[in-house]
Amino acid sequence: MSNPQPADYSLQSVIPILRMFDVTKALEFYNGYLGFAVDWEHRFEPGMPLYMQMSLGNCILHLSEHHGDCTPGSAIRIATTGVADFHRKLSATHYGYARPGLEETPWGTREIRVGDPFGNRLVFYEPVQ
Repeated sequence: MSNPQPADYSLQSVIPILRMFDVTKALEFYNGYLGFAVDWEHRFEPGMPLYMQMSLGNCILHLSEHHGDCTPGSAIRIATTGVADFHRKLSATHYGYARPGLEETPWGTREIRVGDPFGNRLVFYEPVQ
């Protein structure tokens, strides 16, 4: 089946919004463990919930403390190149709450599955060559 592209518009990349409950834990996981950088942060005023963008390479994630933005326990798949190298980097990082494996799946991908401190699941994958 073909994937037609309409002439008058095009769809671009998706930016998932993931729920967080603790900024310190979010930074420890996403920045300290996975290596994402904080691009920007937004609060409507001091003491209000945080909404922020983090990125690693071309992967962009939004994290939100706002309860109505998203549901805890979401799962996302992130297309990755060099997933074995990324796995070695994660294995060398001393993070006490995760030690994900590197799995070859029956559907032809190599994957790292890791959960964040808020119940969200991230799957980094690439096709097996």
